[in-house]
Amino acid sequence: MDWIFLSELTVNGALTGLLYSLVAIGLVLIYKSSAVPNLAQGALTMTGAYVVLAFSHNLGWPLWVAIPLAAVIMFLLGMGIERVALRRLAGRPIVMILMMTMGIDIFLRGTTLAIWGGSSRSVNLGVSYDPFFLGDMLLSRIHIVGAAVAIALFVGFLLFFRTRLGIRLRAISDDYLASWSIGISVERGVGLSWGLASVVAVATGVIWGEVQGVDQSLSVLLLKGLTVAVLGGLDSIVGAIVAGIILGILESVGADFLDPFVGGGSRDLIVAAVLILTVMIRPHGLFGRHDIERV
Repeated sequence: MDWIFLSELTVNGALTGLLYSLVAIGLVLIYKSSAVPNLAQGALTMTGAYVVLAFSHNLGWPLWVAIPLAAVIMFLLGMGIERVALRRLAGRPIVMILMMTMGIDIFLRGTTLAIWGGSSRSVNLGVSYDPFFLGDMLLSRIHIVGAAVAIALFVGFLLFFRTRLGIRLRAISDDYLASWSIGISVERGVGLSWGLASVVAVATGVIWGEVQGVDQSLSVLLLKGLTVAVLGGLDSIVGAIVAGIILGILESVGADFLDPFVGGGSRDLIVAAVLILTVMIRPHGLFGRHDIERV
């Protein structure tokens, strides 16, 4: 294989992996602060993209207004989901919470399909589709922008979890009862984590909406994000970034090698293999705590 081509596959794979990390960061935020696996993050991503389109395309507002306003609405939606659907399940078996988040996913997909239909739309961020040349390598400009957004969120949330509020959210994840006993508002903390994850979903939906269009397929990004989150460790922001890069490179290089033999479609096989092997060999992920329980 030509080294330049291999380098191009590797770099583009890493950039795509950072876009997967955007989904994983939303998953990690909720798990890190509330120990709740959120199977609705893909649907929240799709919903955030549709809300941005509603303001920018339907109402004609500029994106610099539409995106922040959508972030506010999604923040309130995330807190509302926690308040209405999840708070009453506190202390119940984890499988019930999983089923609730799956139900939220189905509800959001059905609602967006009823309102906006199934046709694909573009966000139109204004990023050029012309390739960016790095030496002899051709890179996607929107992937570079998305990677920069992922890294910015990564740094921001690393700093956030070092603040007093972030430490409280981590304490809630460790032990609800102990947090209650020292006066931490567990309900507000968990609601905040859902709100923040929903804001991340807006950024994720806008970037991926530019990459592949805004439609129901955005919700399927949950599979890639979940794989990245499990590989990196469900409670690790660092793991979400590192695992995203690893998965993106494996997917890009591996698919180029395997597709000629299997006739295409090997990317999903690689993602599934990574998820299965991680759960079998290292269930706490690369950077997760060893006492994390997998369901």
